[in-house]
Amino acid sequence: MADQLHSYEPATGTLLWSGDIGDADTEVAAARSGWASWAALPLTVRIETMRRFGNVVRQRADAFADLLARETGKPLWESRTEVESVIAKVDISVAAYAERTSQRRLDAPMGSRMALRHKPHGVLAVLGPYNFPAHLPNGHIVPALLAGNAVVFKPSEKTPAVGAFLVDCYRAAGVPDACIRLLIGGPAEGKALADHAEIDGLLFTGSARTGLALNRAFANKPEKILALEMGGNNPIIVWDTPDLHTAAVLVIQSAFTTAGQRCTAARRLIVDDKLYDPLIDTINTMVGRLIVGSPHDDPAPFMGPVIDNDVADQLTESFLALLMRGGRPIRHLERTIEDKPFLVPAIIDVTAVTDRPDIELFGPILQVIRADDFDAAIAEANNTRYGLSASLISQTPALYDRFWSGVRAGIVNWNKPTNGASSSAPFGGVGWSGNHRPSAFYAADYCAYPVVSNEAESARASLGVGLRDA
Repeated sequence: MADQLHSYEPATGTLLWSGDIGDADTEVAAARSGWASWAALPLTVRIETMRRFGNVVRQRADAFADLLARETGKPLWESRTEVESVIAKVDISVAAYAERTSQRRLDAPMGSRMALRHKPHGVLAVLGPYNFPAHLPNGHIVPALLAGNAVVFKPSEKTPAVGAFLVDCYRAAGVPDACIRLLIGGPAEGKALADHAEIDGLLFTGSARTGLALNRAFANKPEKILALEMGGNNPIIVWDTPDLHTAAVLVIQSAFTTAGQRCTAARRLIVDDKLYDPLIDTINTMVGRLIVGSPHDDPAPFMGPVIDNDVADQLTESFLALLMRGGRPIRHLERTIEDKPFLVPAIIDVTAVTDRPDIELFGPILQVIRADDFDAAIAEANNTRYGLSASLISQTPALYDRFWSGVRAGIVNWNKPTNGASSSAPFGGVGWSGNHRPSAFYAADYCAYPVVSNEAESARASLGVGLRDA
C-alpha cells in the first residue's frame, strides 16, 4: 500500500496535492474520545461555532474556489457557486435543526408532562464524492456537528485536497480537533471506516454500486444509522411546447452542467415524436457552441473535463457499447486532447435499443428516446431502478399533473432542469437512488434521534385493580 495519496489537476495533469494515507482506527478513536464533551455544550455554542465556520469559508472563498476548480476541473464560476453553497448551509442547517429536531412539549395527562428532545448518535462517518467535494459532505457534516456528533470525514480519493481544506476551515472556526477528523485514503480506508465497530452511523453520497454494498453491510447493524444518497438515471420529457429554444437550454443545463457529473443530471431525453426533429436540431446546434475548457480559461467555459482519464475512458467505452447495441449517434463523444479527460458532449438516439442498460453514465452523454403518446413517455421515464430526479418541459398544466402523479422520483420538476436542487428543501430519491433518508434540509433527521419523556415533578402511583384484600 502506498504511504501517500496524490491528487492531480484533471485539466493539466499537474500534481496538486500530496498527503499521508490515514488509519481508520486512529481517527475513530480520536472522535470517540471527543464527541461527548462537544455534545454537552449548549446548542447555542455549537450554532455560534458553525456561524464562525461560515465566516472562515467566506474569508477564504477565493482560495477555496481556486482549489476546487483545479482539483475537480470544473469552471471557476461553478466552483465559486459551490463555495457559496458551503457558506449558506450553516443558516439552512440551523433553521432545519429548529424545525426538525428541536425540543418541544407534547400533550400529556393531568399532573405530568411529555417532552420531545433529540440526542446525537455519537461518532458519524461521512464518505464524500468527487463531483461536489465541498458542498455535499458539508451538507452532512454541518448538521451532524450542530446536533452534537463527532465526524470522521473521508473525502473521495480523487479530491483529497478539497477535503483537507474543508476540515481546516472547521478547525479554524473552533470545532475541536477530536470532533472533526480527516481520513485520507482510497477504497480500502473507506471500507475500514464503514466497517468500523465504533462508528454510530454512516452518511454516504456516491454511486449506487457502493451504496448497495453499504446497505448490505449494514443489514445486520440496525443500531447504526445509514443515510444513502446515490445516483440517478434521470429522465427529462419534452412535450407540447412551442418554445423549443428554451426547451433545448433546459435540456442542455440538465444533461451537461458540471460535465454531466451530477447525480441529478438528465441521462435520458424522452421527446414527443412530433417535436423530435426540430428539438434535436436545436439542441445539437447549441451543444456545438458550448465551450469545453480549463477552469480558468477566458472566455469562461460552460464545462470542464471529467474528473480523470479513467472516467473518460469508461465513458467512451459506454458510448461505443450503446452504438454496438443499435444506438444512432447524433453527436459523437469526442476526446479533444488525447491524454486529458476533456470530452465534448455526446447525444445518441437509443429508441431502437431494446436492451438499454439501466446504469448511471456519470458524464456528458445524453440518450434520446422517442415516444408517440404521453403515457408511453411516463412509462419510459419510470423504466429504471433509480428514482432521483425527473423533469417535464411542457406548456400544459394538465400534463404536469399527470407527470407529477405518475413519475417515480424524489425530485419532480416542471419547466426547470433536473438539477439545481435547493438546500432549503429535502433532497433524495427512491429505488436505487437512496434509502429513504433524504438529505439537505432533512439531514437533521438522521443526525439526531428523538427521545420522548413522560415526566412529573413527584412520583405518584396506585394499583386500582387485581389486588387481594389486605
